[in-house]
Amino acid sequence: MTQSNHRQSDYPINPIFLDRWSPRSFTGETMDKQSLMTILEAAHWAPSASNYQPWRFVYALRGDGHWGTLLGLLNESNQVWAKSASALVVIFSDTLNRKDDGSEPRPFRSHSFDAGAAWAMLALQACYSGYFAHGMGGVDFDRALEELDVPPGYRAEAAVAIGRLSDPALLPDQLKAREIPNGRKPLSAVAFEGSFPKE
Repeated sequence: MTQSNHRQSDYPINPIFLDRWSPRSFTGETMDKQSLMTILEAAHWAPSASNYQPWRFVYALRGDGHWGTLLGLLNESNQVWAKSASALVVIFSDTLNRKDDGSEPRPFRSHSFDAGAAWAMLALQACYSGYFAHGMGGVDFDRALEELDVPPGYRAEAAVAIGRLSDPALLPDQLKAREIPNGRKPLSAVAFEGSFPKE
């Protein structure tokens, strides 16, 4: 077992998996573009079916001309805290396999699974770089497709706020109690040998 960040795994793992968590309290400081590109670089090295790499990232750095657009796509409950992040990223996936040979695109089954792998790499690299990443499903995805000029066939998957950790006391009261690294179910509750257990 491994212990780190007030968490404990059932089996020995690298501590970064325990150190990574999804805070909401960020410092509001700016982030240089190279730091964000390093995080996105790690994300785009994720594995994908046939190495298709269906993920796409639309990003904004705090203070740039795109910040307000991306922040405005978030639900109000997420804007309350994400406005203090250093960067925002919206993750999309290509639902179609578009071959270079000019053949008709066909459905790409693992697009969301592969984009999820990229998100995981993003979150781990953020942690390794001294930042934290918080993924969000509370996004106006229809508006994201329209306002970010997304081509047909792409699915909006999630938004991510990235920043440096700040004092939880800065959060609204209803969020302060949630600002701790959470635990996990026992591995035995999610990993089954051979088949699902009979109820």
